[in-house]
Amino acid sequence: MRIFKSLEDISNIKETVVAVGNFDGIHKGHQELIRRAVKSAKVSGRKSAVFTFNNHPKNVIAGKRVIKNIMYWDDKVELLRSLGIDYLFSIDFDYEINHMSAMDFIEKVLLEKLKMKEIYCGFNYRYGHLAEGDTALLMKAGRRKGFGIHVIEPVKINGQVVSSTLIRQMIDEGRMDECRMFLGRYYSIGGEVVRGNMIGRTIGFPTSNILIDESMVTPPNGVYITHCNYNFKQYKGVTNVGIKPTIGDNKRVIETHIFDFDKDIYGRYIKVEFIKKIRAEMKFPNVEALARQIDHDCQTAREYHEES
Repeated sequence: MRIFKSLEDISNIKETVVAVGNFDGIHKGHQELIRRAVKSAKVSGRKSAVFTFNNHPKNVIAGKRVIKNIMYWDDKVELLRSLGIDYLFSIDFDYEINHMSAMDFIEKVLLEKLKMKEIYCGFNYRYGHLAEGDTALLMKAGRRKGFGIHVIEPVKINGQVVSSTLIRQMIDEGRMDECRMFLGRYYSIGGEVVRGNMIGRTIGFPTSNILIDESMVTPPNGVYITHCNYNFKQYKGVTNVGIKPTIGDNKRVIETHIFDFDKDIYGRYIKVEFIKKIRAEMKFPNVEALARQIDHDCQTAREYHEES
């Protein structure tokens, strides 16, 4: 898969079938749209492509982070590669793009730069300055310019439309098992393991701690059944998100007790996959009561892992 991070970088490409959208989570709805574009490209002998943005347009327009990520860039690249995409056009949503008219976007970007012959988009796809462009304009331009348009209806699960907005809400509310159904994978957050107050180790439950990634949606404070991915291997575990009120530490962290694991991984990168919430974070009268509850949480998590 060839990756282009600016319009200026695009060169020596063949005619394309392009899937367009923010694709900020590449959830099941996005995956269906992309698969159709890939299939159409194979039939027509063209190259399959995704056009998206490195940054969320709403954050640029607002001038601050109002939309948090639900997927890391590297994970997005790997998933798109696995879906069979030939070209990834992932550019910055900047002043020029923000102020480009809808017709200029179609003509100068999609047709001239991307050599688009077919386009796949969602039913609510918007583009151009002030989001003036819609699917109706695409169809009108397609008839005039000679490219094909495929508008994909929303994918539904249990009667709900799969959307990034809904998935963010599920993560915000700690509904991680539901989130997986809509994302098509476990939601994960990664980071470098940092030293904590070492209380977990003294009570028999050492943890690998990572700081909250403010660019990502973070589940609410509580205890979760999790996987921990380290050094290309997956481990089972239990994770607390929060401020550790019993200890009196007000710094919000993600701390994972990895089962059957005794490696020193300070400074190393891990990724925590959230499977299911067990309970809310609680303040206990003393460390002994906390240790008993952690032991119970670990038993709950181990039983779940064994059954799944």
